[in-house]
Amino acid sequence: MHLQHLFTTTFLLASAFAAPTTPSEISRGPSAANVKRVPDPEADPRYNKHIKVTHDTKYFHEPGASNELGHYDIRYYAGAPVTYEERGDALHHLIRSYLTVFRERNIETWIAHGTLLGWWWNGKIMPWDWDLDVQVSASTLTWLGENLNMTMHSYSSINPDGTEVNREYLLDINPNIVQRVRGDGQNVIDARWIDVRNGLFIDITGLSEVNPSTQPGIWSCKNFHRYATRDIYPLRETEFEGVKSLVPYSFDKILTAEYSSRALTKTLHEGHTWIPEQKEWVKQSTIQARVQPHVPRSLQPEEQPKSGLTNLFRVL
Repeated sequence: MHLQHLFTTTFLLASAFAAPTTPSEISRGPSAANVKRVPDPEADPRYNKHIKVTHDTKYFHEPGASNELGHYDIRYYAGAPVTYEERGDALHHLIRSYLTVFRERNIETWIAHGTLLGWWWNGKIMPWDWDLDVQVSASTLTWLGENLNMTMHSYSSINPDGTEVNREYLLDINPNIVQRVRGDGQNVIDARWIDVRNGLFIDITGLSEVNPSTQPGIWSCKNFHRYATRDIYPLRETEFEGVKSLVPYSFDKILTAEYSSRALTKTLHEGHTWIPEQKEWVKQSTIQARVQPHVPRSLQPEEQPKSGLTNLFRVL
């Protein structure tokens, strides 16, 4: 596969690799300065005073099944979807906060799926995405459940315009992480990093060696994505949305297997156009608004005649 496009983006892939992290190597617990436990009544993943949720085997619940409503955690959904601009801002800080907190605590994680595809194009979230995807090992997932489940994390940042950002995010681990097979399909998401202002989230899934005797070195999640150990490790260090991040070693192989090679060259998608000069996906309606339609001279309104040489030259 040709990877020329990748290396013409605005960032360079670092040559350093990150080795797999075992739970014993992870920092032992959160700092009290910016982490707090969520009280039990607020932790109920089914609760929203505006929406009635039926009881089933599903842990995480959303306010609806549509592409839009299916990407909010029901507990923090305010009753109406955020705007396009608000979503972009929310997802930007969601992934920056997640990657920053996990790196500060030496917790191994890497970006995956559509988020990894956005990284391939320009190191940013694709503007039509509704949520984000990251992965961890099963051992890391277990450690998170034992040490950081239902913790709220404070986050601060400065926007390019100088305004300060202060937000809180909930790390919620699905108790069904002990089951490493799909089951009834209701709990394929192992954990979430949730923006408590609006309910937007990052999906966190764990990879396990489910059949080590018959399929050694094959890691899978509960949604049938499978990877060889050599495709994941050693992880590559890079940047995503301006903060340090990790990506799988064979990112190109993983992306083409999941989305086809066309996803690495297609420049029109979901109402957006790839602008090479800007290295950005731009909404087509924005591009159309910038282009002034050509009006033939014969249809242009008559101008008031002007006196002097200027008018003579215009007529000639």
